[in-house]
Amino acid sequence: MGSHCGHDHHDTGLSTVEIARALSAAEARCVDQGERMTAPRRRVLELLLQAGEAVKAYDLIARYGADGVAAKPPTVYRALEFLEKTGMAHRIASISAYVACSVGDRAHAAAFLICDCCGATEEVTPPEGEALTRAAETAGYVIEHTTIEAHGRCPVCRVSA
Repeated sequence: MGSHCGHDHHDTGLSTVEIARALSAAEARCVDQGERMTAPRRRVLELLLQAGEAVKAYDLIARYGADGVAAKPPTVYRALEFLEKTGMAHRIASISAYVACSVGDRAHAAAFLICDCCGATEEVTPPEGEALTRAAETAGYVIEHTTIEAHGRCPVCRVSA
């Protein structure tokens, strides 16, 4: 993503200390939910946190092995499914990629700002998340998952264009 972007961007991944803190919090969240943070789940979450941006599943598969050996696709896809189900990661459908949740400690509606130039993504709180939930309840629905995606240009790409 963003290969057509002709200007520099800062690294968006978390520091080693921040990653360790986030992984520890994710493990505690699993325990609270009666789930297990298996080694594959932990590794995939670690890769998402390191990237700090949306990553396609096949890139996660390639980066998975510390010794340069790619993981089997089902291993990564099962881990992504778990992380998405538990709210620790989000799938951004319009770009077929995944990103670590920036909230991480609770289930919530997610909204993403996606730069069409460099591919940067930023999770923001949807302005009408509670209103949507109330409207759904009035109609007799229970929303289990909400992801809003907005495409445009990030501040760096806007200035550099």
